[in-house]
Amino acid sequence: MQAHALTPRLVHALEAKKGDGRVAREPTFPFLSLLVSGGHTMLVHSKRLTNHKILAGTTDIAIGDLIDKAARLLLPQEIIEESEDVMYGRLLEEFAFPDGDAGVYDYNAPATRAEELSRKPSKWGWAFAAPLAETRSGSKSKAMEFSFSGLGSAVERTCRGTGTSMTMGERVDLAKEVMRVAFDHLGSRVIMALKTLHQEGEKISTLVVSGGVASNKFLREVLRSFLDIRGYTHIRLIFPPPSLCTDNAAMIAWTGTEMYEAGYESDLNSKAIRKWSIDPDAEDGGILGVDGRKEKIEKQ
Repeated sequence: MQAHALTPRLVHALEAKKGDGRVAREPTFPFLSLLVSGGHTMLVHSKRLTNHKILAGTTDIAIGDLIDKAARLLLPQEIIEESEDVMYGRLLEEFAFPDGDAGVYDYNAPATRAEELSRKPSKWGWAFAAPLAETRSGSKSKAMEFSFSGLGSAVERTCRGTGTSMTMGERVDLAKEVMRVAFDHLGSRVIMALKTLHQEGEKISTLVVSGGVASNKFLREVLRSFLDIRGYTHIRLIFPPPSLCTDNAAMIAWTGTEMYEAGYESDLNSKAIRKWSIDPDAEDGGILGVDGRKEKIEKQ
């Protein structure tokens, strides 16, 4: 996750260099990172190079998994068969917005928390609840976590209830709505995190969105609209190129470069481990808590 968080700094390094030949590092710490992919949904507070705190993660499936499942339910079989790849998320976006412009959805971000949690009935008779909004106690609606399995189940029940009689127009509307509800859920947790950090005196000016789902244009519109209507117009959104967000070799190499140039080294006998926290307050000590990792040293 450290490598994902540092990806925009790699992008900036590739695009901009200072006159003395040293690479400029942007965005500067601290900033927020939202990782959205087929395997992860995670919101991270990156305080400095070796200090990253996970603010929220998914309690069930990742957002990319939800979108893939929805695509397999909603896309006409001929679209899947004619596609040269199995990028279901991209196919679903193109199906919902064939003109390639998310603006045709006429999206309006919820201005209040109550509006955010309310269902939006469709002309087809179905309406989906925001994830975690209708739990028995109601406390989950404010939990700093993500959940997408319930929305996925609701979409599946809707499709099964309609069966083969679902029209193309309803399929398109359903595709738009499942993305809208899922992306609003992401936006709600970003807003909650920004409010909490502000109360703690932490100044955040950048939100980095990475992972395969970050290439979705509608997600970009939702997040920008969400931030603006809730009073966070100053927050800069950064979306690293998908090619780098999925290039583990490039991301890890860049992270190693940043760590080395900052004065951190590790012994050659360091071994690979299955789990490695990025939070220094975790039991394993975070990035610098692994055996063989040397403390920061001054470069000559």
